[in-house]
Amino acid sequence: METILLPVLAVLAVLGISSVKVTSSSQSQLVERLGKYNRQLSPGLSLVLPGLERVVSHQSLKERVLDIPPQQCITSDNVSIEVDAVVYWQLLEHERAYYAVDNLQAAMVNLVLTQIRAEMGKLDLDQTFTTRSEVNEVLLRELDQATDPWGVKVTRVELRDIRPTVGVQQAMEQQMTAEREKRAAVLRSEGERESQVNAARGRAEALVLDARARQEALLLEADAQAKQQLLLARARAEAAAELAKAMEAHPAAAESLRLLLAHDWMAMGQEMAHAKGGSVLMVDPQSPAALLAALKGLQEKG
Repeated sequence: METILLPVLAVLAVLGISSVKVTSSSQSQLVERLGKYNRQLSPGLSLVLPGLERVVSHQSLKERVLDIPPQQCITSDNVSIEVDAVVYWQLLEHERAYYAVDNLQAAMVNLVLTQIRAEMGKLDLDQTFTTRSEVNEVLLRELDQATDPWGVKVTRVELRDIRPTVGVQQAMEQQMTAEREKRAAVLRSEGERESQVNAARGRAEALVLDARARQEALLLEADAQAKQQLLLARARAEAAAELAKAMEAHPAAAESLRLLLAHDWMAMGQEMAHAKGGSVLMVDPQSPAALLAALKGLQEKG
């Protein structure tokens, strides 16, 4: 009797253990009863009837990453490129995802590849590089709508890499090199032009400053000469006034003045004798007044 009970108890123990299911909060399990969907196990400890019920699907409810393999695409200007992407998605309704599509991830990969080919075919080669964010938004919107019947939420789509063919890459590099050389030539010409303009402006400013300096120098020189002539005239006037006072106060000083005038007259005569045009001075050296008048007239003629 004991030999019969032991196997029975062992079978019951195994069935009891297999009927206990533990579900975490980030997991989902679907249970079928006699081949028909019955329920989705809640987080925590659950019991499944052995032989009548079974867990048919066990999936994570966390956000997952779907790696899309490289795909050959043709742009609107008939350029062949290779594009790969990455899709972030989350399972929202486990039941719909399990019963609506046979292989969820394979279906999503094919759907993404189809959408990428369609979007790349609307753009030319340059637009595929400049409008990547816009393409990501379009793919996200279309994929989210397409996967909604499957109970899936697509949260983000990123085009990871866009690679043209080798020939196209070489042509692009040559074009970029030509553009850089063109920009460099334009910058060099603009720099040379600015340098010439600055040099010309500098020369013009230097000439203006030089002219102003010469003008100021002439004005200063003329002012200095005028002041000098004024001082000399004042000195002569003061000397003449002092001489007149001396002659008036000392009559004997007239004889000394006569001798000085005679000496100056002789020196002037020598100068006139060596002059080119020649001049004749008729004056009485004994008369200071006559000598002064003659010298003054000769000076005015000269």
